[in-house]
Amino acid sequence: MFASLLVLSASVAYDSHLPPLIQWQGQSNELMQQEGPLTTDFELSSGEISPNYADTMAFVDRLVAANPTQFKSQTIGYSNSKRAIKMLIASEQGFFEAGQMANSTKPTIFIQAGIHSGEIDGKDAMFMLLRDIATGKRRDILKKVNILFIPILNVDGHERSSVFNRINQRGPIKMGFRTNANNLNLNRDFTKLDTPEVRSVLKVINAYNPNLYIDVHVTDGADYQYDVTYGYNPVFASESPAVSDTLNQFFKPMIDEELTSQGHIPGPLVFTMDKRDFKKGLAGWVATPRFSNGWGDLKSLPTILVENHSLKPYKQRVLGTYVFLDGAINALSTYSHELSNAVKKEQEFVPKQLIVKRGYAKQADTIEFKGIAYASSMSELSGQNEVNYLGKKLDYSNLPIYWQKEVLDTVEVPKAFFIPPVYSDIIEKLKLHGVSVNKLEGANTQPLKMAKVSDYTFDKAPFEGRFRVSASFEYIPAINVDLDGWYQVNTQQKSGELAAHLLHPEAPDSFFAWGEFNTIFQRTEYMENYALIPYARQMLKDNPKLALVFDKKINNDKEFAKDAAARLNWLYEHSPFYDQAYLKYPILMSFEEKVVIADQKDKEI
Repeated sequence: MFASLLVLSASVAYDSHLPPLIQWQGQSNELMQQEGPLTTDFELSSGEISPNYADTMAFVDRLVAANPTQFKSQTIGYSNSKRAIKMLIASEQGFFEAGQMANSTKPTIFIQAGIHSGEIDGKDAMFMLLRDIATGKRRDILKKVNILFIPILNVDGHERSSVFNRINQRGPIKMGFRTNANNLNLNRDFTKLDTPEVRSVLKVINAYNPNLYIDVHVTDGADYQYDVTYGYNPVFASESPAVSDTLNQFFKPMIDEELTSQGHIPGPLVFTMDKRDFKKGLAGWVATPRFSNGWGDLKSLPTILVENHSLKPYKQRVLGTYVFLDGAINALSTYSHELSNAVKKEQEFVPKQLIVKRGYAKQADTIEFKGIAYASSMSELSGQNEVNYLGKKLDYSNLPIYWQKEVLDTVEVPKAFFIPPVYSDIIEKLKLHGVSVNKLEGANTQPLKMAKVSDYTFDKAPFEGRFRVSASFEYIPAINVDLDGWYQVNTQQKSGELAAHLLHPEAPDSFFAWGEFNTIFQRTEYMENYALIPYARQMLKDNPKLALVFDKKINNDKEFAKDAAARLNWLYEHSPFYDQAYLKYPILMSFEEKVVIADQKDKEI
């Protein structure tokens, strides 16, 4: 107790560098209890503390013991440090198995907390809500929905706990670290699947097929009045626009009304164009599939990203999360039919083109925005003007907002991709993504195309443990390819659009972009001049057209003419000895209207 008081008093000093607060007193304060069964550590500390991993898992066990007919705890995976990742399943009828829940008449909501474990609001909010279910205060909840809840996804980062982990966040007093034990950001891993934590999430989604996925975070950035901001890819930029439109029309009004009635201020998920000059406007973000909500958008899985405001006190944020989740549950129960229809519509549609690059609109829209007044002054430390937020309300009536509306690049969606059997790890990842894959056997003939790298650039520094690569391609016919034992991925399937983003080399979060195929940039066989020169002399003699091209290149390119190594390498490239796999993306593509396969047996994996 004494140690806790020391930490509590220390927190005052650690908060002193943050901007002044606008005092808050919402009706949701009444959700807290100070005594009685299953009072949380958060409540016992008056909203200052979040329990450590051991105490969190113990509280999960207490919840299950208090309501074993409706609650069950399940280990869904382990971190690389061998900590168990627990999920609590809640069902009125005790439908804990995936098949049972799939046959339930109620929709299923999947709530994930602690993907960034310093941003742990969702854990303590859901513990309060589940306690209220277990003790009978909220019997209505399980009459509406089934619940899947991960209290801590980043279990290793959660235990790298400190009062110094997030300089611009008010509480909890001790909080976890952003990345996992391998220093990987789990919310950048939804396509490449390097982490056991995110692989566990995808296994849950594949098994239980939830109707709504909620990922709870705490934002960084500017100060403003909103305490609970949330969002999903906007309709104009969504890969599942019918789903986005349904969330807009039916879910958002109900959630916002619930938050407002409890004294919270819901706001849009936006960022600033310039952190030092708020008046330059807001940036409207479109998530790519490396993020949970971008991946969910491609998967046609309705996904809401919650970003509570980091400068608001922990107590206020947790209570706001409770109210948000309560509102989302009510909305899902009320509008599950509309949402299911939107999902079905999107799963049946695969576009002919993928947008692989977006830019901010040159012309801004405007938005009413509840900001915080600020002053700007020269900092002796940074040597530039810096913002000082003043803790006073400032409402903007026509603040510019720039959305990523401009389409900068698109690619054609193949009818099918063909993957060599050597890439078994890619096949396993596709299965985790819920993509259907067929194995080909026997003699196969296909009119296929190959992507040949014409230019490429590697990132200068690693990102998420990988050196990402960007490239331009030319698409050429693939000649004499024996597809026996290869894997075929058709894009005309429920996860077809996601498959296209994963497998098309020009997609920004594809396996190729994340460096899964970096070995194609290696040359492992070379030539000796004493062997190449006599061979090349005969090759040019036998092929006058090639000799003419070589002569023209010497005459028109002075640098080439003076570079002996370049000349010999050109000749080597045009010989049959040259590595035919060099700079060639090994996954082939079919763009035909109908794929004709002779003498084939398909095996569903």
